[in-house]
Amino acid sequence: MRIYTRKGDDGTTGLYFGGRVAKDSALPTAYGTVDEAQAFIGLARAEAQPGSELDQLLVAIERDLWVLMADLATDEANRAKLVAGETLVTDAMVASLERRIDDLSARFTMPSEFVVPGGNRVAAALDVARTVVRRAERDSLAAAAPGSRVIAYLNRLSDLLWTMARWQEGDSLTARAVAPLAGEAEKGA
Repeated sequence: MRIYTRKGDDGTTGLYFGGRVAKDSALPTAYGTVDEAQAFIGLARAEAQPGSELDQLLVAIERDLWVLMADLATDEANRAKLVAGETLVTDAMVASLERRIDDLSARFTMPSEFVVPGGNRVAAALDVARTVVRRAERDSLAAAAPGSRVIAYLNRLSDLLWTMARWQEGDSLTARAVAPLAGEAEKGA
Protein backbone atom coordinates (compact mmCIF):
# COMPACT_ATOMS: atom_id res chain seq x y z
CA MET A 1 0.00 0.00 0.00
CA ARG A 2 1.29 3.44 -0.91
CA ILE A 3 0.93 6.41 1.40
CA TYR A 4 0.20 8.77 -1.48
CA THR A 5 -2.98 8.72 -3.56
CA ARG A 6 -2.50 11.86 -5.71
CA LYS A 7 -6.18 12.71 -5.12
CA GLY A 8 -5.24 15.86 -3.21
CA ASP A 9 -3.02 17.23 -5.95
CA ASP A 10 -5.93 19.41 -7.08
CA GLY A 11 -6.08 21.17 -3.69
CA THR A 12 -8.98 19.16 -2.30
CA THR A 13 -9.22 16.59 0.47
CA GLY A 14 -11.64 13.80 1.23
CA LEU A 15 -14.03 13.96 4.16
CA TYR A 16 -15.03 11.16 6.49
CA PHE A 17 -17.94 9.22 4.93
CA GLY A 18 -17.25 10.86 1.55
CA GLY A 19 -17.25 14.18 -0.19
CA ARG A 20 -14.37 16.48 -1.04
CA VAL A 21 -13.62 20.06 -0.02
CA ALA A 22 -10.83 22.55 -0.62
CA LYS A 23 -7.91 21.93 1.70
CA ASP A 24 -8.12 25.50 3.00
CA SER A 25 -11.84 25.32 3.82
CA ALA A 26 -13.18 25.41 7.38
CA LEU A 27 -13.33 21.66 8.03
CA PRO A 28 -9.74 20.72 7.11
CA THR A 29 -8.46 23.90 8.75
CA ALA A 30 -10.15 22.92 12.00
CA TYR A 31 -9.27 19.23 12.07
CA GLY A 32 -5.77 20.05 10.81
CA THR A 33 -5.22 22.29 13.82
CA VAL A 34 -6.56 19.52 16.08
CA ASP A 35 -4.07 17.17 14.42
CA GLU A 36 -1.31 19.67 15.23
CA ALA A 37 -2.52 19.85 18.84
CA GLN A 38 -2.46 16.06 19.03
CA ALA A 39 1.16 16.07 17.82
CA PHE A 40 2.14 18.58 20.52
CA ILE A 41 0.36 16.47 23.12
CA GLY A 42 2.49 13.61 21.82
CA LEU A 43 5.57 15.76 22.36
CA ALA A 44 4.51 16.32 25.97
CA ARG A 45 3.92 12.58 26.29
CA ALA A 46 7.45 11.92 25.03
CA GLU A 47 8.68 13.86 28.08
CA ALA A 48 6.52 11.83 30.49
CA GLN A 49 7.60 8.65 32.25
CA PRO A 50 6.24 5.72 30.20
CA GLY A 51 3.24 4.16 31.95
CA SER A 52 2.92 7.06 34.41
CA GLU A 53 -0.38 8.71 35.26
CA LEU A 54 0.56 11.63 32.98
CA ASP A 55 1.39 9.25 30.12
CA GLN A 56 -1.95 7.47 30.51
CA LEU A 57 -3.90 10.75 30.64
CA LEU A 58 -2.20 12.01 27.49
CA VAL A 59 -2.84 8.77 25.58
CA ALA A 60 -6.55 8.99 26.50
CA ILE A 61 -6.65 12.59 25.24
CA GLU A 62 -4.87 11.66 22.00
CA ARG A 63 -7.46 8.94 21.41
CA ASP A 64 -10.30 11.39 22.11
CA LEU A 65 -8.85 13.74 19.53
CA TRP A 66 -9.26 11.08 16.82
CA VAL A 67 -12.97 11.09 17.70
CA LEU A 68 -13.02 14.87 17.55
CA MET A 69 -11.26 14.96 14.18
CA ALA A 70 -13.78 12.49 12.74
CA ASP A 71 -16.58 14.71 14.05
CA LEU A 72 -15.05 17.76 12.35
CA ALA A 73 -14.20 15.88 9.14
CA THR A 74 -17.80 14.84 8.45
CA ASP A 75 -20.03 16.72 6.05
CA GLU A 76 -23.38 17.82 7.47
CA ALA A 77 -25.18 15.36 5.16
CA ASN A 78 -23.35 12.40 6.74
CA ARG A 79 -23.51 13.32 10.43
CA ALA A 80 -26.22 10.71 11.08
CA LYS A 81 -23.54 8.07 10.39
CA LEU A 82 -21.38 9.20 13.31
CA VAL A 83 -21.21 6.96 16.39
CA ALA A 84 -21.24 8.56 19.83
CA GLY A 85 -17.84 8.31 21.51
CA GLU A 86 -16.24 6.70 18.43
CA THR A 87 -16.63 9.35 15.74
CA LEU A 88 -18.87 11.88 17.54
CA VAL A 89 -17.85 13.95 20.57
CA THR A 90 -20.26 13.42 23.47
CA ASP A 91 -21.25 15.19 26.67
CA ALA A 92 -19.66 12.29 28.55
CA MET A 93 -16.30 13.05 26.91
CA VAL A 94 -16.54 16.68 28.03
CA ALA A 95 -17.59 15.63 31.55
CA SER A 96 -14.61 13.27 31.72
CA LEU A 97 -12.26 16.20 31.12
CA GLU A 98 -14.00 18.17 33.86
CA ARG A 99 -13.50 15.30 36.32
CA ARG A 100 -9.81 15.14 35.41
CA ILE A 101 -9.42 18.89 35.94
CA ASP A 102 -11.15 18.67 39.32
CA ASP A 103 -9.03 15.69 40.39
CA LEU A 104 -5.71 17.28 39.42
CA SER A 105 -6.50 20.75 40.74
CA ALA A 106 -7.39 19.27 44.14
CA ARG A 107 -3.80 18.05 44.47
CA PHE A 108 -2.10 21.47 44.61
CA THR A 109 -2.76 25.14 45.14
CA MET A 110 -3.67 26.68 41.81
CA PRO A 111 -1.84 29.89 40.90
CA SER A 112 -4.07 32.94 41.21
CA GLU A 113 -2.29 35.01 38.57
CA PHE A 114 -0.58 34.60 35.22
CA VAL A 115 2.12 31.93 35.11
CA VAL A 116 5.45 32.13 33.30
CA PRO A 117 5.61 28.95 31.18
CA GLY A 118 8.70 26.75 31.14
CA GLY A 119 9.13 25.43 34.67
CA ASN A 120 10.28 22.15 33.12
CA ARG A 121 10.19 20.44 29.73
CA VAL A 122 6.95 18.52 30.20
CA ALA A 123 5.09 21.58 31.56
CA ALA A 124 6.41 23.69 28.68
CA ALA A 125 5.26 21.08 26.15
CA LEU A 126 1.82 20.97 27.81
CA ASP A 127 1.61 24.77 27.60
CA VAL A 128 2.47 24.71 23.88
CA ALA A 129 -0.19 22.01 23.36
CA ARG A 130 -2.67 24.18 25.27
CA THR A 131 -2.09 27.15 22.98
CA VAL A 132 -2.55 24.99 19.89
CA VAL A 133 -5.77 23.58 21.37
CA ARG A 134 -6.99 27.16 21.87
CA ARG A 135 -6.28 27.85 18.18
CA ALA A 136 -8.09 24.63 17.25
CA GLU A 137 -11.05 25.85 19.27
CA ARG A 138 -11.08 29.15 17.36
CA ASP A 139 -10.71 27.37 14.01
CA SER A 140 -13.51 24.97 14.92
CA LEU A 141 -16.03 27.77 15.43
CA ALA A 142 -16.47 27.98 11.66
CA ALA A 143 -16.48 24.21 11.17
CA ALA A 144 -18.36 22.52 14.00
CA ALA A 145 -21.87 21.38 13.16
CA PRO A 146 -24.80 22.88 15.06
CA GLY A 147 -25.21 21.06 18.37
CA SER A 148 -21.71 19.57 18.17
CA ARG A 149 -19.77 19.18 21.44
CA VAL A 150 -16.44 19.86 19.69
CA ILE A 151 -16.10 23.44 20.98
CA ALA A 152 -16.95 22.48 24.57
CA TYR A 153 -14.45 19.59 24.42
CA LEU A 154 -11.64 21.81 23.12
CA ASN A 155 -12.45 24.50 25.67
CA ARG A 156 -12.22 21.99 28.53
CA LEU A 157 -9.13 20.35 27.04
CA SER A 158 -7.20 23.62 27.07
CA ASP A 159 -8.18 24.04 30.73
CA LEU A 160 -7.02 20.49 31.46
CA LEU A 161 -3.69 21.01 29.70
CA TRP A 162 -3.09 24.20 31.71
CA THR A 163 -3.91 22.32 34.91
CA MET A 164 -1.64 19.44 33.91
CA ALA A 165 1.23 21.85 33.21
CA ARG A 166 0.86 23.42 36.67
CA TRP A 167 0.62 19.94 38.24
CA GLN A 168 3.83 18.90 36.50
CA GLU A 169 5.66 22.07 37.55
CA GLY A 170 4.76 21.74 41.20
CA ASP A 171 5.49 25.36 42.06
CA SER A 172 4.73 27.69 39.15
CA LEU A 173 6.64 30.89 38.60
CA THR A 174 4.00 33.61 38.55
CA ALA A 175 4.21 36.85 36.60
CA ARG A 176 4.64 38.97 39.73
CA ALA A 177 7.60 36.88 40.86
CA VAL A 178 9.61 37.76 37.76
CA ALA A 179 12.25 40.45 38.19
CA PRO A 180 12.47 43.08 35.45
CA LEU A 181 15.21 42.71 32.85
CA ALA A 182 18.53 44.31 33.73
CA GLY A 183 18.30 48.04 33.05
CA GLU A 184 14.50 47.97 32.76
CA ALA A 185 14.00 48.89 36.43
CA GLU A 186 15.94 52.11 35.90
CA LYS A 187 13.85 53.03 32.83
CA GLY A 188 10.61 52.69 34.76
CA ALA A 189 11.83 54.92 37.61
